[in-house]
Amino acid sequence: MIDIYQITFRLALAAVLSGLIGYEREMHGRAAGLRTTILVGVGSCLIMIISMYLQAVYSGIADVDPARIAAQVVSGIGFLGAGTIIRYGASVRGLTTAAGLWAVAGIGLAVGCGFYPAALMATGIIFLVLVVLSRFERKIRKQFDKTLKIELSGGIDKFCLVTKTISGFQAEIKNIEVKQALGKDAFKIILNLELYDQKLSNEITQSLVKVEGVTSVKWV
Repeated sequence: MIDIYQITFRLALAAVLSGLIGYEREMHGRAAGLRTTILVGVGSCLIMIISMYLQAVYSGIADVDPARIAAQVVSGIGFLGAGTIIRYGASVRGLTTAAGLWAVAGIGLAVGCGFYPAALMATGIIFLVLVVLSRFERKIRKQFDKTLKIELSGGIDKFCLVTKTISGFQAEIKNIEVKQALGKDAFKIILNLELYDQKLSNEITQSLVKVEGVTSVKWV
């Protein structure tokens, strides 16, 4: 049976390893950040420890499979991961975060059963994938960061219409800033966009100038 020192060590290690993955997600402002990943990792580790404890307690009394309870983590984490996936215009966001939660659950299970080498190696690989390959992925997908300045009038309703128009293209709004008020119900906004096709800038401009209330559209 696992002693109190092993229990403490495994739970703490699961928190550290899952927290490392969560830190990267937190830095990118994702929904499932540091606290969420730590909870998933520690919870998975605890469930694995409970499974092994039940096997030790009921050994010779009942047929207890330690993998049966742990297997529910793999399927159950899907519901949590699905909550991080959202459709944003023409794109879908949150798939990497959902996959990260699923992977963190695996790390927690590995630590819980004492399979430390696999847990450590998996953490290193996952962290490298999230940090290093994200830059490589941007080059493959030819993403472009561009800034768009828009002047409009008509209040918040027109502003929402502008963002809805932009999100209809393969563009992701990374940041929105209200630069200065131009008058009553009129203002200037600066949008930092991530485009997957540089040619889309012209199409976005043509669509925005047709929006009622938009007086100026300029790429910088």
